[in-house]
Amino acid sequence: MSGNPDDFRMPILEHLRELRSRLIVCVVTLLVAFFVTFSLANDIFAWLAAPMNAALAETGMGTLAVTVVMEGFLVQMRVAGYASLFIGSPVIFFQAWKFVAPGLYETEKRWVLPLVLSSTILFLGGAAFCYFVLFKYGFPVFLQMNSEGVKAVLSIESYLDFAATLLVAFGLSFQLPIVVWFLARLGLIDHIDMLRGFRYSIVGIVIVAGVLTPPDVLSQMLMAIPLVLLYGASIIVARLATTKKREPAQAG
Repeated sequence: MSGNPDDFRMPILEHLRELRSRLIVCVVTLLVAFFVTFSLANDIFAWLAAPMNAALAETGMGTLAVTVVMEGFLVQMRVAGYASLFIGSPVIFFQAWKFVAPGLYETEKRWVLPLVLSSTILFLGGAAFCYFVLFKYGFPVFLQMNSEGVKAVLSIESYLDFAATLLVAFGLSFQLPIVVWFLARLGLIDHIDMLRGFRYSIVGIVIVAGVLTPPDVLSQMLMAIPLVLLYGASIIVARLATTKKREPAQAG
């Protein structure tokens, strides 16, 4: 992947101005989304807390609670902030890809909108998988790992941090095919590299899943399995998108 040589002769200040304008659009988008979502923060949090409340009721382990005076208000602010990130993700991805676009061939620039759409779908899809699968099946397991006789009194702020971290982590981890497409267009990797590195990648995926999820086998597997499937899809992406040149002997 390469762009017009004139693009690379652009003064650094020109690139910085372009970056600034893209960032301003992202910030304005997030601020507008924040004011919209703040009025809906209680409803959003109720939806976000539903899997945990269901798990608490199922296990009889305890309840979500407010532990400090300002916690309810602060949680509303943060819920609005997290929600604005998800709502504004299409605009953020669009601005990111438009910033990269000058470095693409003219024939590659037509991929900007499909990439924005794919990035958004994968990000929201990863978050949806986390909510509807990991939260549903993982929360009861997490709670039952506590010692017998222990009741859970969970701060709504700590729960929000925990849930939001997982949602964002899953959303970002599902960007793997997009990252592979970009690296393949740069000519840095191809499907042969990915096939040869498959075993090492599995180890890396398991490590990432272990770092990003709670320390239990179920949640780690629930993250690792879709990432392995995405890696398999990314091999196909790399084969279709790569610009890497290989000698005939290397292709074997």
